[in-house]
Amino acid sequence: MVKIIAEAGVNHNGSKELAIKLIDAAYTAGADIVKFQTFKAAHLVTKDAQQAEYQMKNTGIDESQFEMLKKLELSYDTYKELAEYCNSIGIEFLSTAFDKESLDFLVNDLGLKTLKIPSGELTNAPFVLEHAKTGLDLIVSTGMASLSEVESALSVIAFGLVNKNGIEPSEEAFKEAYVSEEGQDALSNKVTLLHCTTEYPAPIAEINLNAMKTLSSSFKLTVGYSDHSAGIVIPIAATALGACIIEKHFTLDKSMQGPDHKASLEPEELNEMVKAIRNVTKALGNGVKSPQLSEIKNKIVARKSLVAAQDIKAGDIFTESNLTVKRPGNGVSPYNYWSLLGEIAKEDYREGNLINV
Repeated sequence: MVKIIAEAGVNHNGSKELAIKLIDAAYTAGADIVKFQTFKAAHLVTKDAQQAEYQMKNTGIDESQFEMLKKLELSYDTYKELAEYCNSIGIEFLSTAFDKESLDFLVNDLGLKTLKIPSGELTNAPFVLEHAKTGLDLIVSTGMASLSEVESALSVIAFGLVNKNGIEPSEEAFKEAYVSEEGQDALSNKVTLLHCTTEYPAPIAEINLNAMKTLSSSFKLTVGYSDHSAGIVIPIAATALGACIIEKHFTLDKSMQGPDHKASLEPEELNEMVKAIRNVTKALGNGVKSPQLSEIKNKIVARKSLVAAQDIKAGDIFTESNLTVKRPGNGVSPYNYWSLLGEIAKEDYREGNLINV
């Protein structure tokens, strides 16, 4: 079954109450996981780093990234409460760490079993290594990345997963771990890649869903899709292409103040997306081409049989003139048409009678 991650991100606007409402909305929609973002602004960004273009457009506030993110921090105690609340209602809690302190908290204090490496951290090799060293399952988003950058990140992850001898990190050590059988097995068991276009909203012409196939064939790993497009069409299409995970931002209200609300789904849209993905998953089936239970009864109605085109008497020869093909399909198959030509009829037939052999 496709895992659906409802990405709450920072759409709580720094409010625990809003965060809980987001959890409720994700649960009600039927998502498998609700995901947040855990960070300390002081560890994440310099004081004078500028906002991304989409952030400035969506917030309408002239401030630095630090100032914006500082207002969106939640305390570690709040994350503990959110995780406990998720557990109490039956939806998996997940959060992306953006600094080592937050990563340690998610692993050691909250006991997460899965970690998400976001697109922006893919080239942050020391941080990627810290994720890998936990030995936990990793979801790795690949927005903004080339294949070579994805491979470099996977090399670091392979090293972190298999290095049991205290070998010092180095590019050469990463490469050796990556090409080793042990490293490839570890990646196969622990890593899922997410294709992603990092723009908010992502232009349809730049979604490039076929890159999912490229990632799958290049690295022999399971692949999902992290969506930043408007609406729900693209995640549904990604499901049809075989995505094992769908991640989508959502909010309680797109008109709320904040960097990500405008590019997010509202609860009703999230609900529609989840239902559509579940239906697509069912529709994909097992891939075996055989008659389905619901269509077997229609064989007689839709298919055809060999029929007498005119009255035929016992002893007459079957010819192209006295044989034809018509519904229903509960008689002799038309595949027997040529083998019957020239044969002798063993009984009388009225025009329209099914041929018996």
